[in-house]
Amino acid sequence: MAKTGMYVGLDIGTTSVKVVVAEYVEGQMNIIGVGNAKSEGIDRGIVIDIDKTVQAIQRAVTQAEEKAGIQIRNVCVGLPANLLEVENYQGMIAVNNESKEITDEDVRNVASAALVRSIPPERQMITILPQDFTVDGFEGIKDPRGMIGVRLEINGVVFTGPKTIIHNVRKCVEEAGLFIDEMVIAPLALTSSILSDGEQDFGTTVIDIGGGQTTAAVMHNKQLKFTYVDQEGGEYVTKDISTVLNTSFNNAEALKINYGDAYPDRTSTSEEFPVDVIGQSEPVNVDERYLSEIIEARLEQIFMKAKEALDDIEALELPGGIVLSGGAASLPGVVELAQEIFGVNVKLHVPNHMGLRNPVFTNVISILEYTAELGDVYQLAKSAVTGEPTQIQETPQSYTREQPIYEQTSYEPEEQNYQEPEETEPKEGFGDKVKNFFSNIFE
Repeated sequence: MAKTGMYVGLDIGTTSVKVVVAEYVEGQMNIIGVGNAKSEGIDRGIVIDIDKTVQAIQRAVTQAEEKAGIQIRNVCVGLPANLLEVENYQGMIAVNNESKEITDEDVRNVASAALVRSIPPERQMITILPQDFTVDGFEGIKDPRGMIGVRLEINGVVFTGPKTIIHNVRKCVEEAGLFIDEMVIAPLALTSSILSDGEQDFGTTVIDIGGGQTTAAVMHNKQLKFTYVDQEGGEYVTKDISTVLNTSFNNAEALKINYGDAYPDRTSTSEEFPVDVIGQSEPVNVDERYLSEIIEARLEQIFMKAKEALDDIEALELPGGIVLSGGAASLPGVVELAQEIFGVNVKLHVPNHMGLRNPVFTNVISILEYTAELGDVYQLAKSAVTGEPTQIQETPQSYTREQPIYEQTSYEPEEQNYQEPEETEPKEGFGDKVKNFFSNIFE
Protein backbone atom coordinates (compact mmCIF):
# COMPACT_ATOMS: atom_id res chain seq x y z
CA MET A 1 0.00 0.00 0.00
CA ALA A 2 2.87 2.34 0.79
CA LYS A 3 3.22 5.35 -1.47
CA THR A 4 0.77 4.73 -4.23
CA GLY A 5 -2.54 6.31 -5.20
CA MET A 6 -4.24 9.51 -4.09
CA TYR A 7 -4.55 10.87 -0.55
CA VAL A 8 -6.29 13.85 1.03
CA GLY A 9 -4.97 15.32 4.27
CA LEU A 10 -7.11 17.44 6.61
CA ASP A 11 -5.62 19.59 9.36
CA ILE A 12 -8.22 21.26 11.62
CA GLY A 13 -6.27 24.08 13.25
CA THR A 14 -7.25 26.92 15.54
CA THR A 15 -6.60 29.66 12.99
CA SER A 16 -7.20 27.79 9.73
CA VAL A 17 -8.41 24.51 8.26
CA LYS A 18 -6.06 23.14 5.62
CA VAL A 19 -6.76 20.48 3.01
CA VAL A 20 -4.08 19.11 0.68
CA VAL A 21 -4.65 16.62 -2.15
CA ALA A 22 -1.63 14.58 -3.20
CA GLU A 23 -1.10 11.88 -5.77
CA TYR A 24 1.73 9.38 -5.40
CA VAL A 25 3.26 8.19 -8.66
CA GLU A 26 6.14 5.72 -8.34
CA GLY A 27 6.77 6.86 -4.78
CA GLN A 28 6.86 10.56 -5.68
CA MET A 29 4.29 12.83 -4.03
CA ASN A 30 2.71 15.43 -6.31
CA ILE A 31 0.54 18.13 -4.74
CA ILE A 32 -2.44 18.71 -7.02
CA GLY A 33 -4.80 20.72 -4.82
CA VAL A 34 -4.81 22.92 -1.72
CA GLY A 35 -7.58 24.44 0.39
CA ASN A 36 -7.04 26.87 3.24
CA ALA A 37 -10.03 28.38 5.08
CA LYS A 38 -10.23 30.49 8.20
CA SER A 39 -11.15 28.41 11.25
CA GLU A 40 -14.31 29.06 13.17
CA GLY A 41 -15.51 26.88 16.01
CA ILE A 42 -12.00 25.89 17.15
CA ASP A 43 -10.36 27.17 20.32
CA ARG A 44 -6.88 26.12 21.47
CA GLY A 45 -6.97 23.19 19.07
CA ILE A 46 -10.28 21.83 20.37
CA VAL A 47 -13.70 21.84 18.67
CA ILE A 48 -16.08 24.12 20.59
CA ASP A 49 -18.73 24.67 17.88
CA ILE A 50 -19.47 21.75 15.57
CA ASP A 51 -21.57 23.69 13.04
CA LYS A 52 -18.94 26.41 12.50
CA THR A 53 -16.17 23.84 12.28
CA VAL A 54 -18.14 21.88 9.67
CA GLN A 55 -18.56 25.02 7.58
CA ALA A 56 -14.83 25.77 7.74
CA ILE A 57 -14.00 22.21 6.66
CA GLN A 58 -16.43 22.45 3.75
CA ARG A 59 -14.91 25.74 2.57
CA ALA A 60 -11.39 24.29 2.62
CA VAL A 61 -12.52 21.09 0.87
CA THR A 62 -14.31 23.08 -1.83
CA GLN A 63 -11.15 25.07 -2.55
CA ALA A 64 -9.08 21.89 -2.80
CA GLU A 65 -11.64 20.24 -5.09
CA GLU A 66 -11.59 23.21 -7.46
CA LYS A 67 -7.81 23.22 -7.63
CA ALA A 68 -7.40 19.44 -7.96
CA GLY A 69 -10.34 18.81 -10.23
CA ILE A 70 -11.67 15.94 -8.12
CA GLN A 71 -14.58 15.30 -5.81
CA ILE A 72 -13.25 14.56 -2.34
CA ARG A 73 -15.00 11.79 -0.44
CA ASN A 74 -12.39 10.42 2.00
CA VAL A 75 -9.78 12.20 4.10
CA CYS A 76 -6.98 11.47 6.53
CA VAL A 77 -7.48 13.77 9.51
CA GLY A 78 -5.06 14.81 12.24
CA LEU A 79 -5.82 14.53 15.96
CA PRO A 80 -4.25 16.88 18.54
CA ALA A 81 -2.06 15.48 21.30
CA ASN A 82 -4.22 16.82 24.15
CA LEU A 83 -4.17 14.28 27.01
CA LEU A 84 -2.60 11.70 24.70
CA GLU A 85 -1.23 8.61 26.44
CA VAL A 86 1.37 6.24 24.98
CA GLU A 87 1.77 2.69 26.28
CA ASN A 88 3.76 -0.34 25.23
CA TYR A 89 1.87 -3.56 24.59
CA GLN A 90 2.70 -7.22 24.02
CA GLY A 91 0.61 -10.20 22.96
CA MET A 92 1.08 -13.89 22.14
CA ILE A 93 -1.01 -16.56 20.42
CA ALA A 94 -0.62 -20.07 19.05
CA VAL A 95 -0.76 -20.19 15.26
CA ASN A 96 -4.10 -21.68 14.22
CA ASN A 97 -3.29 -22.75 10.68
CA GLU A 98 -2.76 -26.51 10.35
CA SER A 99 0.24 -25.89 8.11
CA LYS A 100 1.57 -23.48 10.80
CA GLU A 101 1.99 -20.78 8.15
CA ILE A 102 1.21 -17.37 9.63
CA THR A 103 -1.70 -15.62 7.92
CA ASP A 104 -3.47 -12.25 8.03
CA GLU A 105 -5.89 -13.71 10.56
CA ASP A 106 -3.04 -14.64 12.89
CA VAL A 107 -1.73 -11.07 12.79
CA ARG A 108 -5.19 -9.75 13.66
CA ASN A 109 -5.57 -12.29 16.46
CA VAL A 110 -2.23 -11.53 18.09
CA ALA A 111 -2.99 -7.81 17.95
CA SER A 112 -6.38 -8.46 19.58
CA ALA A 113 -4.70 -10.52 22.31
CA ALA A 114 -2.39 -7.61 23.05
CA LEU A 115 -5.31 -5.22 23.46
CA VAL A 116 -7.01 -7.08 26.29
CA ARG A 117 -6.82 -4.23 28.79
CA SER A 118 -9.11 -1.97 30.74
CA ILE A 119 -9.50 1.62 29.54
CA PRO A 120 -11.20 4.35 31.60
CA PRO A 121 -14.69 5.19 30.29
CA GLU A 122 -13.69 8.75 29.36
CA ARG A 123 -10.83 7.54 27.13
CA GLN A 124 -10.75 5.74 23.79
CA MET A 125 -8.14 3.72 21.97
CA ILE A 126 -7.03 5.63 18.86
CA THR A 127 -4.70 3.20 17.17
CA ILE A 128 -1.88 0.75 17.69
CA LEU A 129 1.50 0.62 15.99
CA PRO A 130 3.12 -2.82 15.65
CA GLN A 131 6.88 -2.46 16.17
CA ASP A 132 7.99 -6.05 15.53
CA PHE A 133 6.99 -9.69 15.85
CA THR A 134 8.61 -12.77 17.36
CA VAL A 135 8.11 -16.19 15.75
CA ASP A 136 9.11 -19.17 17.90
CA GLY A 137 11.69 -17.03 19.72
CA PHE A 138 13.14 -15.35 16.62
CA GLU A 139 12.84 -11.60 17.27
CA GLY A 140 12.80 -8.42 15.19
CA ILE A 141 10.48 -9.65 12.41
CA LYS A 142 8.56 -6.81 10.72
CA ASP A 143 6.07 -8.92 8.73
CA PRO A 144 5.58 -12.56 9.83
CA ARG A 145 3.01 -13.50 7.20
CA GLY A 146 3.98 -16.54 5.16
CA MET A 147 6.49 -17.72 7.76
CA ILE A 148 6.21 -21.09 9.52
CA GLY A 149 5.75 -20.99 13.28
CA VAL A 150 3.89 -22.32 16.28
CA ARG A 151 3.99 -19.28 18.56
CA LEU A 152 3.49 -15.69 17.38
CA GLU A 153 4.23 -12.66 19.56
CA ILE A 154 3.76 -8.94 18.90
CA ASN A 155 5.37 -5.84 20.43
CA GLY A 156 4.08 -2.37 19.76
CA VAL A 157 2.67 0.89 21.05
CA VAL A 158 -0.96 1.79 21.76
CA PHE A 159 -2.29 5.36 21.78
CA THR A 160 -5.35 6.46 23.75
CA GLY A 161 -7.04 9.85 23.96
CA PRO A 162 -10.12 11.60 25.38
CA LYS A 163 -13.39 10.36 23.88
CA THR A 164 -14.68 13.94 23.64
CA ILE A 165 -11.91 15.13 21.33
CA ILE A 166 -12.04 12.03 19.13
CA HIS A 167 -15.82 12.10 18.87
CA ASN A 168 -15.99 15.82 18.05
CA VAL A 169 -13.39 15.59 15.29
CA ARG A 170 -15.12 12.57 13.76
CA LYS A 171 -18.51 14.26 14.03
CA CYS A 172 -17.31 17.42 12.27
CA VAL A 173 -15.71 15.51 9.41
CA GLU A 174 -18.76 13.30 8.88
CA GLU A 175 -21.16 16.27 9.10
CA ALA A 176 -19.08 17.88 6.35
CA GLY A 177 -20.02 14.94 4.11
CA LEU A 178 -16.67 13.14 4.31
CA PHE A 179 -15.49 9.69 5.34
CA ILE A 180 -12.38 9.17 7.47
CA ASP A 181 -9.73 6.82 6.09
CA GLU A 182 -7.30 7.43 8.96
CA MET A 183 -7.35 9.39 12.19
CA VAL A 184 -3.69 10.29 12.57
CA ILE A 185 -2.11 11.55 15.77
CA ALA A 186 -0.62 14.84 14.59
CA PRO A 187 2.69 14.79 16.55
CA LEU A 188 3.30 11.17 15.54
CA ALA A 189 2.87 12.03 11.87
CA LEU A 190 4.98 15.16 12.29
CA THR A 191 7.96 13.52 13.95
CA SER A 192 7.83 10.54 11.59
CA SER A 193 7.76 12.75 8.48
CA ILE A 194 10.07 15.70 9.08
CA LEU A 195 12.87 13.98 11.01
CA SER A 196 15.64 12.01 9.32
CA ASP A 197 16.29 8.38 10.27
CA GLY A 198 19.22 9.46 12.43
CA GLU A 199 17.17 12.11 14.23
CA GLN A 200 14.39 9.59 14.91
CA ASP A 201 16.85 6.99 16.13
CA PHE A 202 19.17 9.04 18.37
CA GLY A 203 16.43 11.32 19.65
CA THR A 204 15.00 14.70 18.65
CA THR A 205 12.31 17.04 19.96
CA VAL A 206 9.80 18.67 17.59
CA ILE A 207 7.99 21.78 18.82
CA ASP A 208 4.97 22.75 16.75
CA ILE A 209 3.80 26.32 17.43
CA GLY A 210 0.29 26.54 16.09
CA GLY A 211 -2.24 29.33 16.33
CA GLY A 212 -4.03 28.06 19.43
CA GLN A 213 -1.57 25.73 21.13
CA THR A 214 2.04 24.57 21.20
CA THR A 215 2.89 20.88 21.09
CA ALA A 216 6.25 19.33 21.95
CA ALA A 217 6.90 15.74 20.83
CA VAL A 218 9.96 13.61 21.58
CA MET A 219 11.01 10.89 19.14
CA HIS A 220 13.63 8.37 20.32
CA ASN A 221 14.52 4.92 18.99
CA LYS A 222 12.07 5.70 16.17
CA GLN A 223 9.17 5.78 18.63
CA LEU A 224 7.07 8.67 19.90
CA LYS A 225 8.01 8.68 23.58
CA PHE A 226 6.50 11.85 24.99
CA THR A 227 4.10 14.67 24.14
CA TYR A 228 3.43 17.96 25.89
CA VAL A 229 0.70 20.49 25.04
CA ASP A 230 0.58 24.14 26.09
CA GLN A 231 -2.68 25.95 25.41
CA GLU A 232 -0.88 28.99 24.02
CA GLY A 233 0.27 29.71 20.49
CA GLY A 234 0.66 32.36 17.85
CA GLU A 235 -2.83 33.75 18.44
CA TYR A 236 -1.79 34.70 21.97
CA VAL A 237 1.09 36.75 20.57
CA THR A 238 -1.42 38.66 18.46
CA LYS A 239 -3.73 39.17 21.46
CA ASP A 240 -0.82 40.58 23.47
CA ILE A 241 0.00 43.06 20.71
CA SER A 242 -3.65 44.06 20.49
CA THR A 243 -3.93 44.58 24.26
CA VAL A 244 -0.65 46.43 24.82
CA LEU A 245 -0.98 48.73 21.79
CA ASN A 246 -4.76 49.16 22.21
CA THR A 247 -5.45 48.22 18.60
CA SER A 248 -7.82 45.76 16.92
CA PHE A 249 -6.98 42.07 16.60
CA ASN A 250 -6.73 42.34 12.81
CA ASN A 251 -4.35 45.30 13.06
CA ALA A 252 -2.27 43.43 15.61
CA GLU A 253 -2.00 40.41 13.30
CA ALA A 254 -0.87 42.66 10.45
CA LEU A 255 1.74 44.30 12.69
CA LYS A 256 3.06 40.90 13.74
CA ILE A 257 3.38 39.70 10.15
CA ASN A 258 4.76 42.90 8.63
CA TYR A 259 7.02 44.24 11.39
CA GLY A 260 7.31 41.49 14.01
CA ASP A 261 10.56 39.95 15.23
CA ALA A 262 10.88 37.65 18.24
CA TYR A 263 14.51 38.61 18.97
CA PRO A 264 14.73 42.22 20.22
CA ASP A 265 18.55 42.36 20.10
CA ARG A 266 18.49 42.69 16.34
CA THR A 267 15.74 45.33 16.16
CA SER A 268 16.02 49.11 16.32
CA THR A 269 14.31 51.83 18.32
CA SER A 270 14.72 54.25 15.43
CA GLU A 271 12.55 52.22 13.03
CA GLU A 272 8.92 53.25 13.57
CA PHE A 273 5.57 52.46 12.00
CA PRO A 274 2.03 53.85 12.47
CA VAL A 275 -0.54 51.99 14.56
CA ASP A 276 -4.27 52.69 14.52
CA VAL A 277 -5.16 53.06 18.20
CA ILE A 278 -8.74 52.64 19.35
CA GLY A 279 -10.15 55.91 20.64
CA GLN A 280 -7.66 58.14 18.80
CA SER A 281 -8.23 59.85 15.48
CA GLU A 282 -4.59 59.80 14.41
CA PRO A 283 -2.23 56.80 14.22
CA VAL A 284 0.44 56.48 16.90
CA ASN A 285 4.04 55.66 15.97
CA VAL A 286 5.51 52.55 17.61
CA ASP A 287 9.13 51.51 17.28
CA GLU A 288 10.31 48.13 16.12
CA ARG A 289 12.04 47.26 19.41
CA TYR A 290 8.89 47.79 21.48
CA LEU A 291 6.84 45.48 19.24
CA SER A 292 9.59 42.88 19.40
CA GLU A 293 9.63 42.95 23.20
CA ILE A 294 5.88 42.26 23.28
CA ILE A 295 6.33 39.27 20.99
CA GLU A 296 9.37 38.01 22.89
CA ALA A 297 7.56 38.06 26.24
CA ARG A 298 4.84 35.64 25.13
CA LEU A 299 7.12 33.30 23.17
CA GLU A 300 9.59 33.20 26.03
CA GLN A 301 6.79 32.11 28.34
CA ILE A 302 5.75 29.38 25.89
CA PHE A 303 9.31 28.12 25.50
CA MET A 304 10.04 28.19 29.24
CA LYS A 305 6.99 26.01 29.96
CA ALA A 306 8.08 23.55 27.28
CA LYS A 307 11.64 23.56 28.61
CA GLU A 308 10.45 22.68 32.09
CA ALA A 309 8.49 19.70 30.76
CA LEU A 310 11.38 18.55 28.56
CA ASP A 311 13.94 18.96 31.35
CA ASP A 312 11.89 16.63 33.55
CA ILE A 313 12.60 13.75 31.16
CA GLU A 314 16.06 14.94 30.06
CA ALA A 315 14.85 15.27 26.47
CA LEU A 316 17.15 18.24 25.85
CA GLU A 317 20.13 15.94 26.38
CA LEU A 318 19.32 14.10 23.16
CA PRO A 319 21.74 14.86 20.32
CA GLY A 320 19.05 15.77 17.76
CA GLY A 321 18.23 19.07 19.44
CA ILE A 322 14.97 20.80 18.53
CA VAL A 323 13.10 21.19 15.25
CA LEU A 324 10.49 23.96 15.09
CA SER A 325 7.39 23.81 12.92
CA GLY A 326 4.00 25.51 12.66
CA GLY A 327 2.84 28.88 11.38
CA ALA A 328 4.00 30.88 14.42
CA ALA A 329 7.49 29.38 14.14
CA SER A 330 8.04 31.24 10.86
CA LEU A 331 8.13 34.59 12.63
CA PRO A 332 11.64 36.13 12.31
CA GLY A 333 13.77 35.65 15.40
CA VAL A 334 11.92 32.61 16.77
CA VAL A 335 14.78 30.22 16.04
CA GLU A 336 17.32 32.51 17.71
CA LEU A 337 15.10 32.99 20.77
CA ALA A 338 14.45 29.25 21.08
CA GLN A 339 18.15 28.46 20.80
CA GLU A 340 18.93 30.93 23.56
CA ILE A 341 16.27 29.54 25.91
CA PHE A 342 16.70 25.81 25.30
CA GLY A 343 20.48 25.90 24.99
CA VAL A 344 20.57 23.32 22.19
CA ASN A 345 20.75 23.40 18.42
CA VAL A 346 17.44 24.62 16.96
CA LYS A 347 16.33 24.65 13.33
CA LEU A 348 13.14 25.50 11.48
CA HIS A 349 11.50 22.95 9.21
CA VAL A 350 10.03 24.38 6.01
CA PRO A 351 8.20 22.10 3.52
CA ASN A 352 9.95 21.92 0.15
CA HIS A 353 6.86 21.29 -1.97
CA MET A 354 6.19 23.85 -4.67
CA GLY A 355 3.62 26.40 -3.54
CA LEU A 356 3.65 25.15 0.05
CA ARG A 357 7.02 26.39 1.27
CA ASN A 358 5.63 27.74 4.51
CA PRO A 359 5.74 26.09 7.97
CA VAL A 360 1.98 26.57 8.29
CA PHE A 361 1.49 23.60 5.91
CA THR A 362 3.89 21.26 7.72
CA ASN A 363 1.22 19.43 9.72
CA VAL A 364 -1.15 18.67 6.85
CA ILE A 365 1.71 17.50 4.61
CA SER A 366 3.04 15.24 7.36
CA ILE A 367 -0.43 13.68 7.71
CA LEU A 368 -0.34 12.83 4.01
CA GLU A 369 3.19 11.45 4.06
CA TYR A 370 2.64 9.41 7.21
CA THR A 371 -0.59 7.86 5.90
CA ALA A 372 1.02 6.94 2.59
CA GLU A 373 3.74 5.01 4.45
CA LEU A 374 1.32 2.83 6.43
CA GLY A 375 1.54 -0.77 5.27
CA ASP A 376 -0.55 -3.93 5.33
CA VAL A 377 0.61 -5.07 8.77
CA TYR A 378 -0.56 -1.81 10.30
CA GLN A 379 -3.98 -2.18 8.64
CA LEU A 380 -4.35 -5.71 10.03
CA ALA A 381 -3.44 -4.61 13.54
CA LYS A 382 -5.72 -1.57 13.24
CA SER A 383 -8.68 -3.84 12.47
CA ALA A 384 -8.21 -5.33 15.94
CA VAL A 385 -9.02 -1.87 17.35
CA THR A 386 -11.89 -0.96 15.03
CA GLY A 387 -13.38 -4.45 14.79
CA GLU A 388 -13.91 -3.87 11.08
CA PRO A 389 -12.67 -6.28 8.39
CA THR A 390 -9.51 -5.13 6.66
CA GLN A 391 -9.60 -4.50 2.93
CA ILE A 392 -6.09 -4.01 1.66
CA GLN A 393 -5.97 -2.37 -1.75
CA GLU A 394 -3.16 -0.85 -3.76
CA THR A 395 -4.85 2.42 -4.64
CA PRO A 396 -7.62 4.26 -2.77
CA GLN A 397 -10.78 4.29 -4.86
CA SER A 398 -12.63 7.09 -3.08
CA TYR A 399 -11.77 10.03 -5.31
CA THR A 400 -13.61 10.79 -8.53
CA ARG A 401 -11.97 13.03 -11.11
CA GLU A 402 -14.50 15.44 -12.56
CA GLN A 403 -12.32 17.77 -14.63
CA PRO A 404 -8.72 18.19 -15.75
CA ILE A 405 -6.14 18.94 -13.10
CA TYR A 406 -5.42 22.63 -12.70
CA GLU A 407 -1.92 23.94 -13.13
CA GLN A 408 -0.16 24.31 -9.78
CA THR A 409 0.44 27.99 -10.38
CA SER A 410 -3.28 28.57 -9.95
CA TYR A 411 -3.14 27.93 -6.23
CA GLU A 412 0.41 28.77 -5.17
CA PRO A 413 0.47 31.21 -2.24
CA GLU A 414 3.13 33.85 -2.09
CA GLU A 415 6.35 32.15 -1.07
CA GLN A 416 8.65 33.39 1.65
CA ASN A 417 12.28 32.61 2.26
CA TYR A 418 13.23 31.27 5.64
CA GLN A 419 16.80 31.19 6.93
CA GLU A 420 17.77 28.22 9.04
CA PRO A 421 20.68 28.57 11.49
CA GLU A 422 23.77 26.53 10.75
CA GLU A 423 23.74 23.18 12.48
CA THR A 424 26.30 22.67 15.20
CA GLU A 425 28.03 19.48 16.19
CA PRO A 426 26.58 17.78 19.30
CA LYS A 427 28.61 18.31 22.44
CA GLU A 428 30.88 15.56 23.74
CA GLY A 429 29.47 13.48 26.54
CA PHE A 430 25.98 13.07 25.07
CA GLY A 431 26.56 9.35 24.46
CA ASP A 432 26.28 8.30 28.08
CA LYS A 433 23.22 10.47 28.59
CA VAL A 434 21.48 9.05 25.53
CA LYS A 435 22.07 5.48 26.72
CA ASN A 436 20.25 6.27 29.96
CA PHE A 437 17.51 8.31 28.28
CA PHE A 438 14.01 7.31 29.40
CA SER A 439 15.48 4.22 31.14
CA ASN A 440 13.40 4.87 34.23
CA ILE A 441 10.33 6.22 32.46
CA PHE A 442 9.50 4.12 29.41
CA GLU A 443 11.32 0.84 29.80
